Amino acid sequence: MIKKLLGGATFLFFASSAFANDCAVTVESNDAMQFNTSNVVIPASCDEFTVTLKHTGQLPKQSMGHNWVMTAKADGQAVATDGMSAGLDNNYIKPNDERVIGATEIIGGGEETSTTFSVKGLSKDEDYMFFCSFPGHIGIMQGTVTLES
Repeated sequence: MIKKLLGGATFLFFASSAFANDCAVTVESNDAMQFNTSNVVIPASCDEFTVTLKHTGQLPKQSMGHNWVMTAKADGQAVATDGMSAGLDNNYIKPNDERVIGATEIIGGGEETSTTFSVKGLSKDEDYMFFCSFPGHIGIMQGTVTLES
């Protein structure tokens, strides 16, 4: 949009969404074991996608840590179960687990982290999910990942 101001000066104004990164999203988590969204949409134009996770709570990661993990929906529960024995030092994800598409580290209250992963090989015919792999959290903290056509 072009605006003319007093004195004849012309300025170009753009809606903020014109500069928004469509290949990134911020997801918040809290001390009540909740994500602020139940669906993450990845546009078809993206080769890579970045998820930033913010923990808006106050509890430390040892007692109420959260991460953001993406897998095929069919793999989610098994990845979370296998991750329990991997421990906090491995962010409750089995090392080198090929079922994990993208994952952040475990963070506590007031912390933020992000992950960037390739979406080139993902299929629109597959169902994907995201969840927190901290032990016991997947039951409540999960959602869907939608690939746009």
